[in-house]
This record gives sequence, structure tokens and C-alpha cells, in this order.
Amino acid sequence: MQIIKKLDTLETHDRLEKLVESQSINIFKGAEECLKSNEMSLVFQEYSPYIYIFAHPRTSDDGASKRMLWQPRLTRPKPQTNSYLFRAKSKSDEIEICWILPPREMWPEYEEGKVTESEIVQWSIDMFVNHRDKLDQNHPEDLSDGEIKYIYKQVDMHFKQKKLGKKLMLPEWFV
Repeated sequence: MQIIKKLDTLETHDRLEKLVESQSINIFKGAEECLKSNEMSLVFQEYSPYIYIFAHPRTSDDGASKRMLWQPRLTRPKPQTNSYLFRAKSKSDEIEICWILPPREMWPEYEEGKVTESEIVQWSIDMFVNHRDKLDQNHPEDLSDGEIKYIYKQVDMHFKQKKLGKKLMLPEWFV
């Protein structure tokens, strides 16, 4: 076997740290963009003291690349692998991580001692596996179902008045 290039462990470690930092920045930029630029998010924030931001990657139309879908919500979705959930205070920069769950086949990559080790991902995986009911619980300051229904009606009227043609995705229990 011929050695093409000897790895410099310090350089490799620096590149890994830069990659992890870059990925974190991309995730938080996506959450911030959803919070500050997504039209549905902005309208929700007019009526609610918080919003949830649910993100999950999907395969693009080309069948090869992935893109992240960012969905503002008033209700907490069921925990699922390959998803991210944040809770943001309306009209602010305050964003709380609820979970970061990679695809199940990637879980070992985030374990302690691995190069891509992540404390928040380890916590999210543990909660998903061992305490999913706790991960699924509403935040103590979440609005009641009645308050959320009222906001959905207001938001629905807002979009009908603007004639944007946006379809409001309502939770099953609302209909």
C-alpha cells in the first residue's frame, strides 16, 4: 500500500471542529430565518407569545440532495427521528432547543468519545428512547387548546383577507 499523504491529527481535528461549527451555524440560521422571515411564523408571533419551529430534512426533487423544511407551529409535534424542534419566544432572538434527533442509523456517531460527539444529541436520543413521554410533553407556558384554536382562527382570517392562498395546516384535534 502506498501512502499518499500522512494525516496531520491537529489539522484533521481543526477541520472537524470547523465542520461541526458550520453545521450548527446552518441549523441555527435556518431556525432564525424561519422565526424572522417565514410569513406564517410572523403572523403566529402577532398572536402567540411563542412558536415552535419544527425542522426535518427531505430529499429534493433531484432525488440525490437533501433540503431542510422549516415549519412554524403553535403545538409541539410528536418526537420523531431525523428532526429538530425549537421553541422560540415571539418577536425575539430567544430560541430553546427541544430536541435534535438525527436519523437512527447515525446515533452511534454522536456517542461520547466519538469525533462527532454531541451532548445535546446524546440527551435527545436518550429522551427519545427512554423517556419519550417527557420529550412529548407541552412546555409549562404553552397555550391551552382553546387559546390555540382562537389563534388559528385569527391566522386563518388574516390569510383569507390577504388572499395569499396559503393553506393553514391545522392539528387533527382542531378540525
